[in-house]
Amino acid sequence: MDPSEPGAAPIASLRSVRHRYGRTVALDGVSLEVPAGRTVAFIGPDGVGKSTLLGLVAGARRLQTGSVRVFGADFADRRARRPLLPRIAYMPQGLGRNLYAELSVFENLDFFGRLFGQGPDERRRRIAALLAATGLAGFETRAVGKLSGGMKQKLGLCCALIHDPDLLILDEPTTGVDPLSRRRFWEMIARLRAERPGMSVLVATAYMEEASRFDWLVAMHAGRVLVAGTPEALKARCGAGTLEEAFVALLPGAARGPRRRAPTLPRPPDGAAPVIVARGLTRRFGDFTAVDRVSFDIRRGEIFGFLGSNGCGKTTTMKMLTGLLPATEGEARLFGAAPKAGDLETRRRVGYMSQSFSLYGELTVRQNLELHARLFRLPAAAAAARVAELVAGFGLAGHEDALPAQVPLGVRQRLSLAAAIIHAPETLILDEPTSGVDPAARDEFWRLLTGLSRERGVTIFISTHFMNEGERCDRVALMHEGRVIACGAPRALARETGAGSLEDSFIARLDALGASAAPPAADGALAADREPARPPAGFSWGRLLAYSARETKELLRDPIRCAFSLLGTVLLLLVFGYGITTDVENLTYAVLDRDGTPASRAYAQEFSGSRYFTERPPLADDADAERRLRAGRISLAVEIPPGFGRDLARGLSPEVAATVDGAMPFRAETIRGYVEGLHARYLRTLAERRPDERPPGHAASVQARFRYNQDFKSVYAMVPAVISLLLIFIPAILASLGVVREKELGSIVNAHVTPVTRLEFLLGKQLPYLAVGMINFAATALMAVFWFGVPLKGSLAALTLGALLYVGATTGLGLLVSTFTATQIAALFASAVLTMLPAVQFSGMMQPVSTLEGAGALIGRVFPTTHFMTLCLGAFTKGLGFRDLAGSLLALAPAWPLLVGLSAALLQEQER
Repeated sequence: MDPSEPGAAPIASLRSVRHRYGRTVALDGVSLEVPAGRTVAFIGPDGVGKSTLLGLVAGARRLQTGSVRVFGADFADRRARRPLLPRIAYMPQGLGRNLYAELSVFENLDFFGRLFGQGPDERRRRIAALLAATGLAGFETRAVGKLSGGMKQKLGLCCALIHDPDLLILDEPTTGVDPLSRRRFWEMIARLRAERPGMSVLVATAYMEEASRFDWLVAMHAGRVLVAGTPEALKARCGAGTLEEAFVALLPGAARGPRRRAPTLPRPPDGAAPVIVARGLTRRFGDFTAVDRVSFDIRRGEIFGFLGSNGCGKTTTMKMLTGLLPATEGEARLFGAAPKAGDLETRRRVGYMSQSFSLYGELTVRQNLELHARLFRLPAAAAAARVAELVAGFGLAGHEDALPAQVPLGVRQRLSLAAAIIHAPETLILDEPTSGVDPAARDEFWRLLTGLSRERGVTIFISTHFMNEGERCDRVALMHEGRVIACGAPRALARETGAGSLEDSFIARLDALGASAAPPAADGALAADREPARPPAGFSWGRLLAYSARETKELLRDPIRCAFSLLGTVLLLLVFGYGITTDVENLTYAVLDRDGTPASRAYAQEFSGSRYFTERPPLADDADAERRLRAGRISLAVEIPPGFGRDLARGLSPEVAATVDGAMPFRAETIRGYVEGLHARYLRTLAERRPDERPPGHAASVQARFRYNQDFKSVYAMVPAVISLLLIFIPAILASLGVVREKELGSIVNAHVTPVTRLEFLLGKQLPYLAVGMINFAATALMAVFWFGVPLKGSLAALTLGALLYVGATTGLGLLVSTFTATQIAALFASAVLTMLPAVQFSGMMQPVSTLEGAGALIGRVFPTTHFMTLCLGAFTKGLGFRDLAGSLLALAPAWPLLVGLSAALLQEQER
């Protein structure tokens, strides 16, 4: 139905929509009505605003300026938007971006079913139907991370369809997908549309051959809508034979650019020497054979294409040929020798461009090129000239000072190619360099490649899953399931199977192998045979527990995160328990006895009998004392004056000189205290032996007494304090990373476009780390008692309740950090700084909270560590019970709900 027809209600309506990312304008005053019940394709190159527009219609992005109405509701109004989310399915751009790599196929689908309120029986029925319809049946237990690109996209579509949406939004669903999987994907969409004709399907694509299948097209450029209508209407309007020609004709004159053709120089002769040779090349990963007896050779100056489906072994073969990965069997030759990863001379002769963008995002376009020039040791003058040549020749002019993330994908790919050839290599190895690049950018990219091959004699080994790119190669090797099934010139391969194109020839060969059979489609397998489930409108424990179960599985299946979360606290307690101590023992000392009487020797024995001191050979004189103190061989020099024994007998007070190494003030002060204590004990013992004589000295002495920790062992205080520090440090980091990880991977979009609320999302993410925190508490408490020998004298129940409240607060603090950080590195550092600094400085560990003033005193009174440290010390050292610790428990209790509530308020419900 044409939205311009009277009475036609559009599925989505946009009015004067503007959207910016910093200085970049993504949408510039877009006004559009999208027809309902149609398949609608948004076409245009990368960076024209297609993804932003679909994100706004899906409710994943927050509206900045203008109006967006979907199903007639204003999507700027949260109360109007949220009830409509169950009617929308959104599949974001990127292979498996809305999936969870550690979960299996079934677990991903089960998770999405839970979010939409489906019961167990309903979920199983829908999952079985979707897997059967998409050909994923039999892969239920396989982890998503081990699926091919095509399988990930089909699974992403299944997750989007689990709740029978009325509006299906797919953002470039076939980018990076091999031709066979693309064909099956669109066949499945067509079957779905036949079973549910009332469903609207909105798709963003840069591939014109795909767009020609749709009912309605929206052509976009530079954030604006050029024209909307049927494919036939667009071609007729421009007088074009193909949709791609029509789109180019619609572009503003300056945007069309010169339509330059690739050089048409002849291909290298068949007798040219081979540069790359593979003979029986095999690579196994455990029981899985990724590459199985691959053989071919690539001649000098040739463009050799490596074509095949996702996961067929192309990248693995390339890594073996460059020496980045050792072969299990077979032989690889590069320039006539076995490749070695550390061979610098070979590296200078090869340029390598990986499948993903591998340059530095923090450096500008020019800086990336200059860095690569320096890495290959080009002289300064030659490097500057080479950078200028590549900037001009690769169409990078005007982007020199931009960061890679700020330029279109096609420009980024040309930048990667320029960096790969900056040192003028003899051979180029390119791993799927045009994946996700629009047709115009791909044409320009191939023009550059052909020029390098024909004009400079560069050998090019390129992998791709676009068969039309394979037709531009001199020869190609077709690969499937780790094996080369055919090798030769593209036209010759097509003639062998009687096909009109290389793609048809490839699929015909797969047919012969029985590899391309479409999955059996049961009638109505994807159609809704019931009233769709209505997710609870308010708070749902089911959605909360779905997120908790998913987070727990991901944590347990990630060995590094799991080990850090469960063992990190224990290991740190061992380190801190032994390493942080205020005990000063085994101090080295020496005595200079100038008296030599029994009294002086008895005085010296006071030191030798103390556990705090370790005796060294006697001092010879003052110079010897100075020399040994300066060298650090002793910490204390004791000088007993002449006449020491005589003066004591007369009731006088002889002065003993104690010289202390004062390099460490705290240590020196402790030594002085020990010396004074031993001196006082000697005098007291002497007075007890001679009660009839006047005690030496007339000054009153003060004896220190210690309560609760009579032995004055610092471990009794330090271990409980360290437990308090560790239970805020690791749980907070884990909770913050759990949320920010979803931001980085892009899976947080599921929280934006499903009925889950922010509170459900955050509490669901928090619960697993709350459990981890309590396991860590139990482990550290047991270590304190049985390993360090710190007695638990007080109430275990009060301490456990306090630990639960404390871990709830610390993980809540991690959630709060996750609301304003976007990367895991930033979240880690922010969590560490915001937890450890206040915990050490203001919790009473270094100095009593009562002595703090101003902001420090306020932080000390409200920070959770202050109150839990009081609980820990009270339960372990002072023997306090519930009644004594009630004040600390009450002070700690509000922190958990306050931090989680603040996190929920600050967490973005939509992307910006």
